Amino acid sequence: MPNHHLHAPLRPSQTPSSSSQSFTAKLLLLLTILPLSLAALAFVLQWRGGVTDPTTRWAPPGSNQLFPGMETSPVSAVSHSSSSDCINLGRSSSPSFPYYHDWKFDYGNEFFTISLFTKEIVHDWVYNILFTVIMISFKLEIEICITTSTSAGLEQILPWMFYHKVIGVSTFFLFVEGKAASPNVTKVLESITGVKVIYRTKELEEQQAKSVSAASISITLSYIVYLLSYLSILYIGFGIFSRIWNETWLSSFFYKPCNYELFVKQSLNMEMAIVMARDAGMDWIIHLDTDELIHPAGAREYSLRQLLLDVPGNVDMVIFPNYESSVERDDIKEPFTEVSMFKRNYDHLPKDTYFGMYKESTRGNPNYFLTYGNGKSAARIQDHLRPNGAHRWHNYMKSPNEIKLEEAAVLHYTYAKFSDLTSRRDRCGCKPTREDVKRCFMLEFDRSAFIIASTATEEEMMNWYREHIVWGDKELKMKLLRKGILTRIYAPMAIIQGLRESDVFSSVIASAPSALSKEKFFLSIDSSNSSRAVASESLPSRKLGRNRNQATGRKVLDAEIDSFQEAAIPPLSPPGRDDDHSIGEAR
Repeated sequence: MPNHHLHAPLRPSQTPSSSSQSFTAKLLLLLTILPLSLAALAFVLQWRGGVTDPTTRWAPPGSNQLFPGMETSPVSAVSHSSSSDCINLGRSSSPSFPYYHDWKFDYGNEFFTISLFTKEIVHDWVYNILFTVIMISFKLEIEICITTSTSAGLEQILPWMFYHKVIGVSTFFLFVEGKAASPNVTKVLESITGVKVIYRTKELEEQQAKSVSAASISITLSYIVYLLSYLSILYIGFGIFSRIWNETWLSSFFYKPCNYELFVKQSLNMEMAIVMARDAGMDWIIHLDTDELIHPAGAREYSLRQLLLDVPGNVDMVIFPNYESSVERDDIKEPFTEVSMFKRNYDHLPKDTYFGMYKESTRGNPNYFLTYGNGKSAARIQDHLRPNGAHRWHNYMKSPNEIKLEEAAVLHYTYAKFSDLTSRRDRCGCKPTREDVKRCFMLEFDRSAFIIASTATEEEMMNWYREHIVWGDKELKMKLLRKGILTRIYAPMAIIQGLRESDVFSSVIASAPSALSKEKFFLSIDSSNSSRAVASESLPSRKLGRNRNQATGRKVLDAEIDSFQEAAIPPLSPPGRDDDHSIGEAR
């Protein structure tokens, strides 16, 4: 009988599972190679030979001046030379700032020229794949937007805005009131690419105050409305209502003046900005005031885009600790270009240094920082995102996964000008008493500054300003600089000064059209409201509030959804000396 074992195969036959794994591996390899091949094909099809000389890319428009060696042919016109050429070396025919040419931020024409050229050669199905691959490659450059609520003028808004354009912000949602809402300001802002101006007027406040009365809805229906958070938030984009009024996380700030009212306004505006950011295809959203600059330290090329591009995909929120301006003179007019010294945040200092130098750092002021110390944050645009006060973001359906940056920061130029004392006083109608200021201001230094600005003479105010805000003691400055409490930061100053010297701001103002779109803005709100049947009543309030009897309705809703809510985070002072012991125990 033959021995069949001698003829047995040397290797086992492939099982169905191994065959499936082999097929999957080949498929993945094919899917990897195909896009790369198509991208290479697109490049070959659009390449006309030669490359753009990077030194000519930023040449001023209409300029015929080239650097030596940049002539297009050996017979280039170098035929004359005169003393007048020396004058031309000293000045350009048109000032140019070499960050973004003409500030158009528009790659569309070049991209679609390539696309149409490609479509004439390849089949439609190949073109569609190429288009998808190229668009994905463009999407690697993430889109960042900033939202702010401001009453400042162009002298503050334009440097703030174009600085952030330089570091990678593409879109701005500006909620304007006061001086910022005046025709001379808004016509300039509306002419800038990537800027959306929302007029923070009584009409908008009434639209945000509209809400479905929780008292007239059953508990079950309220719960369903809450769970369908994305659908309800969409209504905000059409100016119908804000769901914040039916929730408790911000309710402790309602019906209070001054800083509390501003805090509520900012939260309502952030809620609207989330919807607008989603519609605009943004990836990240940041809330900043116009006296704050992002300082992307540690990022390649000083790029905020690169900084956020390096954030892991599972991170929902990035916290920027804030540094506070430390002015060295009492006559500063333009803080962004005149202030270079900042006090570092508690989170960026060794704890022993922070508490060991606490007394010298505060100089008799109530806290380490004059104002807040809990930073600002960037949130990834995603479903169920909501503001959590002016400093943080939250999510209706989960606790956001957050990280705190170790180098990057927000630079807060607070009380950097002497006039900041009186301007804050003029925006608040509280009585200058210790009891009354507590209901108007959240932070102790703001309370003291308001009382001084309301009761002291000009000379007394200046003396107080020099004593509490201006850093005039050179020995103390050097000591704190050596310890790392104080630090010098020059990048924002250099960038904004470069923008100004390149006439970026003046050219934007000069080229602004005279036509305004404020009327169109209100018409869009009216038309969106009239096209929808909304079972709600308008309850206008000068203080952004509604009738207090609706608080009962809110409590009914809160009973069902309390587990998802987290109280809004207000501006908080850094740890004080009394916190040293408790922090040590926690460690």
